[in-house]
Order: sequence, then C-alpha cells, then structure tokens
Amino acid sequence: MAAVEVPQPELGPEPGPGGSFRRYLARLGFLFQDVCALLVQACQLVNFDQEHLVSKVCQLIHHLLNRFQVIVDEQNLNFLLSYCISALKQCSSWTHVEILQALAALVYNNGPKCQKYLPDLLGKAGLLLQFSDSAQLDVELRRAAVRSMANLCLSVPGQPYLDESYRSVCFQTFLSILQSSKTSDVDDITFCMLLQNALKGIQSLLNGGKMKLMQTDQLGSLLAVLKKCMFHGLPGLSIEMPPVLYPAPLPQYDKRSPVKQEQSELAAFKQTGGSQVHLETAPPPSPPPIYLRTHALDVAYMPTGKDHLSSHYNSWKRISSSESEYSDAEGGIQSKMRSYQAKVRQGALACFLSAIKSIEKRVLYGYWSAFVPDAPGIGSPQSVSLMTIALKDPSPKTRACSLQVLSAILEGSKQFLSVAEDANDHKRAFTPFSVTIASSIRELHRCLLLALVAESSSQTLTQIIKCLANLVSNAPYNRLKPGLLTRVWNQIKPYICHKDVNVRVSSLTLLGAIVSIQAPLPEVQLLLQQPSSSGLSNSGTGTPHRFNSSEQWRKTFPLEGEPADNPGNMPSEPCWLIRLCISIIVLPREDSCSDSDANFPSGCVYEPSPVRLESLQVLALLVKGYFSMAQSYLLELGEVACKCMEEMDPSIQLHGAKLLEELGTGVVQQYKPDSAVAPDHRVPVSVVVAFWTMMLNGPLPGALQNSQHATLQTSACDALSSILPEAFSSLQNDRQILCITLLLGLNHSENPLVKAAAARALGVYILFSCLRQDVMFVADTANAILNSLHDKSPNVRAKAAWSLGNLTDTLIVNMETMGQSFQEEFSDLLLLKMLRSATEASKDKDKVKSNAVRALGNLLHFLQPYHITNPRFRETIEESIQALISTVQSEATMKVRWNACYALGNVFKNPALPLGEAPWTTQAYNALSSVVKSCKNFKVRIKSAMALSIPSKRECYGPTEQFCQIWSALVVALQKSEDTEDFLEFKYSASLRTQICQALIHLLSLAKNTDLPFISETITENGDAIKAYVLQYMKSGVEENEAGMHTNLCEREKALKGAIEHLCGIEKHLLHLRSYNKPKYASI
Repeated sequence: MAAVEVPQPELGPEPGPGGSFRRYLARLGFLFQDVCALLVQACQLVNFDQEHLVSKVCQLIHHLLNRFQVIVDEQNLNFLLSYCISALKQCSSWTHVEILQALAALVYNNGPKCQKYLPDLLGKAGLLLQFSDSAQLDVELRRAAVRSMANLCLSVPGQPYLDESYRSVCFQTFLSILQSSKTSDVDDITFCMLLQNALKGIQSLLNGGKMKLMQTDQLGSLLAVLKKCMFHGLPGLSIEMPPVLYPAPLPQYDKRSPVKQEQSELAAFKQTGGSQVHLETAPPPSPPPIYLRTHALDVAYMPTGKDHLSSHYNSWKRISSSESEYSDAEGGIQSKMRSYQAKVRQGALACFLSAIKSIEKRVLYGYWSAFVPDAPGIGSPQSVSLMTIALKDPSPKTRACSLQVLSAILEGSKQFLSVAEDANDHKRAFTPFSVTIASSIRELHRCLLLALVAESSSQTLTQIIKCLANLVSNAPYNRLKPGLLTRVWNQIKPYICHKDVNVRVSSLTLLGAIVSIQAPLPEVQLLLQQPSSSGLSNSGTGTPHRFNSSEQWRKTFPLEGEPADNPGNMPSEPCWLIRLCISIIVLPREDSCSDSDANFPSGCVYEPSPVRLESLQVLALLVKGYFSMAQSYLLELGEVACKCMEEMDPSIQLHGAKLLEELGTGVVQQYKPDSAVAPDHRVPVSVVVAFWTMMLNGPLPGALQNSQHATLQTSACDALSSILPEAFSSLQNDRQILCITLLLGLNHSENPLVKAAAARALGVYILFSCLRQDVMFVADTANAILNSLHDKSPNVRAKAAWSLGNLTDTLIVNMETMGQSFQEEFSDLLLLKMLRSATEASKDKDKVKSNAVRALGNLLHFLQPYHITNPRFRETIEESIQALISTVQSEATMKVRWNACYALGNVFKNPALPLGEAPWTTQAYNALSSVVKSCKNFKVRIKSAMALSIPSKRECYGPTEQFCQIWSALVVALQKSEDTEDFLEFKYSASLRTQICQALIHLLSLAKNTDLPFISETITENGDAIKAYVLQYMKSGVEENEAGMHTNLCEREKALKGAIEHLCGIEKHLLHLRSYNKPKYASI
C-alpha cells in the first residue's frame, strides 16, 4: 500500500499560447481515469482482514471523490460499491463510519447506476436501514448511513428514479429521525448534522418529482417535523409540536370585532411605549408578543413626525443581526453550534419549499394557519409562524429562507384569499371564515412591514419586499378596509433609492404590484395624487431627489405643437410615481446611489438596466390601470418611449415599445362607445395626433424594420395597432401610407411572432372607417391575411383568422352603407379565394376555427345572386355551408359552436341563397333545433334560437313538416330553459327564454294554414307553460325598460300583436272557405 502514490496533477490550464481549455479538459479526463484506476488498485491490494488499511482506503475514496469531484465510470463504480458493501458486511464496526463515508461519496449523483445494489442497501435487511435505525447507539454511524441514503435519493435528469418501495422506506427513515429527540449522550453539533442529512434526503425525494404527498397522515407528519425543525435552536424560543398536523380552518371564534381588537391592542402598546419592545435572549415563558411589535410600526405610520420612527428603527437595528454576531466572545464551540443549528433551520425551510411544489395548493391551504400568522386573541401569545423566523432569527440567510417559503405559499393564493372580507364591521357571536382570512392578511402586512424596518441585510430586504409584492398581488383589497396599501406604499418609498440594486428593483416591483392589483382602486388613486415629498422623509436612508430634475428634463425637450393647457382637464397635481420612473429611466444616475454589486459598474451613466426596466414596467402598469392619472403625461411618456427605443439595449427598446402600446390602448379605451369617460375628460384628438406623429417621425419605423430583434418588431406591431382610428385619419397622408406599408411588409416575415402581430394589426386597421371603404386597401389586406392563414404556425393562423373575421365584418358594413357599388368593385376571384380559405380554416384547431366560421357566415351573407348562380361558386358555397353545419353539431369548444350558430344566422339573412329549397336547408335547421334543445351551454342555445328566428319569409322554413319540427324544438327548449347542471349557466336562462319567445312569436307571424293544426295541438298540450313564459317575457320587457328605454317593450307588443292579427287573418280566410273548423287560439 505504501508504494501507491497519489498523483498530483496540475489542474489549471497551461499559461501562454500552448495552454487551452480543450487541453485542460483532456488532462482533467485523464485525472478522473487516474483517480478511478488508483482507487480500484488500492482496493484490490487491501484485503478485508486488514481493517486499518480498509479504513484508510475508504478515507482515500471519500477524500479524492469530494476533492476533485471525480465522475466515476460505471465499471469502476460497480467494483468500488461491491468492495464497500462487502467491507460493511465483513469488517468490524469501528471501520463502518469511514466505509459509509466512502459509500456516500460513490453513490452521490450515481443513484440510477446503483440499482442492483439497492436490495443490499435498502432491502428489508439492508445495511443502510440497519445502521440508520433508531436503536443504533453510535450516532456518528447513524449519521453516515443517513447521508449515504440521502445521496442515493438524489435524482439525475433523464435517468430512472428509485422504485416506490425504496422511496417509501427512505422517507419513513428520514421522517423517524426528524421526529426523534436529542438524548443527553449526543452532542448538539452531531445531532444537527444528523437532522441536516435527513432533511436533505426528504428534499431529494420531493425534488425527484415522483414523491407525491397524497395521504393526510403522511403530509401532516412531514409538515409537523418541518415546523419543528424550522425553529430548531432559535434563541429565546422552544416549541412542542404534535406528531401530525391536520388540515383545519383558521380559528373561528373571537369575541371582538377586528376593529375593536386593533384599537384595544394599539392602546395597550401606547401605554407600554415603543421603546420597551425587545427580543429575549433567554427562553421566556411564552413567545414574545410579535403582534405588539407590529403595532409599533402602525404608530410609526401616523404623521407624528419622523423622530418616533427614527428611534424605533434604530432600536430595531440593534436587534437585527448578521452572521458576524457569532463572535469569539461567545466561544468557538457556541458559535459553531449556532451555525449548525441555523443550517438545520435553513434545511427545514428548503425542504418545506420543495414540499410546497409537491402539494396541490388547495391541500396546502388547509395548513394555512400553521405557518401564516394570525392576530392573537386577548391575553394569548401569537402562535409561531414563518414570520416568527423572519423577525427573530439571528441569521439573515435563515430569515431570507423563511420569506422565500412564505412567498411560495402566497404565490397563486388569489382564489383562496378572495373570500377575505372585513369591509363591514363584524358584530356576530362567531368569526366568519372571511373575517378570519382578512385578519390573517392584515397581520401579514403588519409583520412584513415590521421586518422591513428591522432588517439590515440587503439580501433579506430583497426577499421581504418580494414577499410583500406577492401578498399585494393576491390580496383582495377591494373587499378589505382601506389603509393596508397606504402603509405599504409609504414604507417602501425610501427603499427606491437604497444602495443595493436588488432592493431598488424589488421596491419598484412592489409598486408595480400595487398599481396593477384590482385597478383602479380608490385608495391607490389617492396615493398616486400624493405630493412627491410625502413619505420620503420618514427614513434615515437616502431619499429620491429626482422630481425637480425630471421636470427640468421635460422642459429641455419641448415638443412642437404641444398644447400649453393640461389635456383632458385632469388635476394639475403631478403624479410622483410617474415623475420618479421617468427620472430613473432618462436621467443620469446620482453619485449617492452607488451600487454594491460589482456587476453594475460605477461608471455607468444611467441607473443599472434592471432598475430602468422595472421602472418601465411600473409605468406600463400604471398607464394600464390608471390611465386617467397618466393621460396628462401622454406626450412626455411618448418621449420616454422614443428615447428607450433609440437605445442600444434590446430589453430597454422592448419595454419602451410595450409602454407605447399601453399608452395607445389607454386612449383607444377612452373613445370606445361604452366608455364611462366623459368626452371633455378624454385626451383630445389633436394631442393624440401629435403623439403618434412624434412616434412615426421617431424610432418606431426603425423598430418595426429591425429584423435582428424579432421580439421588438412584434411589440412595435402591437403598439402600431393601438393607434386611435380618429387620430389615424388625421395623420398626414405619408404617415398613413408608412403604417400600412410596414404592416403589409411584416406580414411576410419569416418569424412567426412578427407575422402573427402584423396579421393582427391589419385586422385592426381594416375596421378603421377611413380605410375600410378603400377597395384597394381591403384587397391588399385580404391577400396578406390569406397568406398568413396558410402559415405553418398555429399562432399565426389564429391571428389571421381573427383578422379575416374583422375583414368580413367590414364587407358587411360596406355592403349596408355603400350598396351594390362596393360589391361589384370587389374582386370575385378574391371573394372565392376567401371563401375557400375560410372553409379550410374551419377544419383547423379551435382557436382558428372560431373566427373562420365567423368569416364564413359574413362571406355567405355578402354573396350576390350572380355569385350564387356562378358555377365556380356553387360547389364552394355548398362546402362552406356544410362546414358550418358540421361545426354546430361538433364537440368543439362552446365559443366555436356559438360563432357557428351566429354564422348560420348570417347565412339566413342573404335572400339570394335558396333557403327552404336547397338540400342543406333541412340539415341546417336540424342542427340548430338539436342545439337549442340540448346544448349544455346556454349562450350557444341563445344564438341557435336567434338564428332560427332570422328568416323573414315562410318559404325559407321549407315544408310544413320542417316548420313544425322547428316550432316543436323551440317549445321543448322553452320548457327546458331552467334545466342545467352548471349553476353558472343559470344566469343566462332569462335571456334564453326571451330569445325563444321572440322566435316563437316570429314563427307564428309567418305560419300558414297547413302549419296551424300542429301548432294548435302543441298549444293545447303545453298552453299553460307557453302562456306563462310569454307573459313573463312581456313583463320582463317592462322591468328592463324602466330606465327609460321603452322601444323594446313597444317592439315586443308590436310583434305579438302582428302575430295575432296574422293568425286572425288566416282564421277569417279559412272560415270564408269553410274548409276548416275554428281553431282555439284564445290561449295565445
């Protein structure tokens, strides 16, 4: 053995021209081979009776594999594993720790290659199970065995994982270790290392992806031990956990309302004074009253001057500690022990984070109250939670871990938290679940804001702010009492200019979450109108001084033709957040904001790119949610977008284009017919024209032609499609032509994202009143859209189908407004091509099909008699109608079937089509009759009933048999109009009955004498029900039109009166002929 010498290779690449990374890798490969060969040779030389040498060889395996991170090939791995397993079986127990350490190094990341050794290691009498058993007195041996087991559980991407039986055995072993208590003969550090290995093993099982915690006991046991380990060794805290946590609702009984509780506890805090709040260094009889500390922060929010907050902040600054607090004064052993205890807490939190990803959210939220703080009752201490760690743990890394876990719990919790409500005072004998959740949300706000004030570590600060952003994004503030967002808003302001760039970015992310959540919120509107200095002087940290500077920047770039008055008559008070974001984006950075991160050099002119990008996102969100606040800055924000698109950084360019799109969309929303914005509060069209002129004379055309940056082209297309139609018509002619030319050209892009955006933009432009009557533009757009409709990308085809639907809507509008002149001028060949393409697209995926059938309905409506008689059209028309009928009867999505029914109704509007005579007539009516009776979706039924009521002549309904089948289907549909398994559909039942009654009255007004016997029979059988529904239909008209719209009621009365007069006329005619007895129509 002494003759064996460990090679000492040079790990670094050769200096000078001769050194290369490839040569270095080659030498590294030889190193791995040499190490493996050395270890195999050493094992071959040492017999198992030479136990001292066996121990040394195993130490060598452990050392070399860990030191050089050697990848062991499968052949050598098999030999070494066999050697270690045999050694465990044959050698004395004093060697087992070293052998297990070697085994752990060998199986690390090699689990899939160890399948044939698993029975020896993890079988019923497996070696690792024996050594890790609770009866094993040697804790070091037990720890080494658990480490080997944990390394076996590591998953390797693309490789098979452990079988279920082995996973279960390992899980139970790890769990039992975590559930065990430390005995007096075991030192703290060894016990901590044992717990760490068990936690790593469970985390590996969870990360493997196949360990699903489905059973309540299994999950409850794991969460119980994780919660126990989260607080392991936490100074001043000792908790006892039950062996199993069961899912349960939050506490449901509280004798006081949340408002009284808050007032009483705030009063209690005022009596004790904020300066007495401190952390215990020795274990207290009960957990410290964290809830009182949060009220200390509430007092700090009150406008009583900054001295109170400063003294409170400084006292917390002494409490908050970093890793450097483990000083030599406490002794090296004590410091080491605290470090290992902190690693246990970090391991438990990391394991919990993996568990959260393995649990369905609806299951996880059953354990909400075990990990998320809630307001305590009178005289009772607050239960420990993740926020206890965030507030009390001396290790910044552990605090950050707890906040990461809390963020993962909050992520996607919007539906769960949506039940929260405390907008009204709660004065019941019990606390509703909604109030309990609301109380928990409030407590989370208080604790996180307290942690924000107390924290000194930049990394942990970032996690606190990210956690707040997650909370803000999911909390239902529209159902909660105002004030929560105000506290967050005022407290986060100083951190916008924090020295750490990540803190600045996360602060802006939080502000973005506030302006985007349930926008527009009245509380946020008030916050946006605050003076720029409000809340910025309440902290000892650096504060922004950019507002005056940003206004100066504005003045240095005057816009030609910009009106002096404030557009839209908006309040003159500037929005400080808009001013701040603009200054961050366009102004040079201040020297006082030096970044601690070396990735952002101090010589950079502007703020680091992540800060500027986040500012752009905040601006875009603010414009989207609170356009009324931003519209007075329209031209200035346009300049910002231009400046960003002119920069070299592709990300800045992209976000500049996205800001431009939001600005354009905000203006368009104001001018929609259903907009609630008064005309005198809208952005004047002249300002919008100036805005888009600036864009089109600036960098927007260049961005649209930047083929090297396809994402930018896509966003620029989206931005160009957000132009206000009224403004487009007022643009100079060359600017209009530029827009159209660019979009038509981009429709031939090879990039599917760009092509899809261009196709969609053309679909927007085709609706512009100044363009839709231009036959040449309509034809060019149609050809471009048809080209995209045959693209291989489903997204491109979906956008093209939507645009084709818009284009055909334009054809119908032109037909109704311009008459036959437009139809004759439009190319027959192009029309036939559109019809064929739409028919083919109706067989595509649902996203394409839904708009393809809409286009088909419009095209078939647009056809003229000479088209229908043209032999070239005849077959295509038949195929198109069959495609619509098939779609109505298909199992496609409800949106597709809804559009298909609507399209058939459009077909019935064309008097030139042989409706009632053609063979497809029966098929169309049968399809609609089936849907109106039995479709699960009431909106589809409504559209089918509407389609059945469209034909204006009795001949269009075909023979008597066909007419009577339609009548019968509508009567059945009326009787089943309240039958639904889906409660959400019930809200449409009244609209369905209204449409069916209209259809029945329409049919009566067209009925002829041969139809009457069947109608009479139906009325005799179902007269009471029909009468009740018709009366309800007439009465609902009165109720709906009480707001002053009496036209609807008049139309209903006129339609019913016309139907009765029509029947009476038939009756007189029959009496005159004496060929039929008087029918019983009194019931109608």
